[in-house]
Amino acid sequence: MAESTKLPKDIFAVEVPNHELLKLAYDSYLANARLASATTKQRGEVSGGGKKPWKQKGTGRARFGSTRNPIWRGGGVVFGPRGNENYTKKLSKTAKKVAIRQALTVAHDAKKISVLPYEEKVTGKTRDAVAFLKQFKLDRKVLLVTSEKTPELMRATNNLQEVLVIRANYLSVYHILNADHIVISPQALDIITAWLGKEEA
Repeated sequence: MAESTKLPKDIFAVEVPNHELLKLAYDSYLANARLASATTKQRGEVSGGGKKPWKQKGTGRARFGSTRNPIWRGGGVVFGPRGNENYTKKLSKTAKKVAIRQALTVAHDAKKISVLPYEEKVTGKTRDAVAFLKQFKLDRKVLLVTSEKTPELMRATNNLQEVLVIRANYLSVYHILNADHIVISPQALDIITAWLGKEEA
């Protein structure tokens, strides 16, 4: 698909020596979105077990004080998840920007990126959004990069499972690499250029 705007080379045509930083940024996004929801009970938190299962001596069996012992079925769990695990992976702001530039370069080389003025044409109707996608042969996973998530845009795309709308300043390596088509509005491109363009020394 032909691009209507020339893309800045310092963002969409940078050197990608290897994919190590891209993988780091990708894994960081997934790790930071991970919830520590799994929890287990220790022996002091499991209900029951107040009565000694058998007397201390004379049975020939090993001594036990509680059926909530971790080696018993239904007992507590040793070293299980407690719900307070921290899975986040930190990446510096500079590294994030470099990774996003590299991801955009990879996507551009694969001819996935198009700049189209779709924001002005949004009517709020899903039917019109579908017609736009068909017009430019945008199938499978489409990432719409916008300057603002307007109610009309969200209403038109909410029911389209293969379309993801994201604001330009929230772009991530995860979203870029997972998209089959990336459509950027001219307004969003201005934001990306100001955000990721080379800073003056």
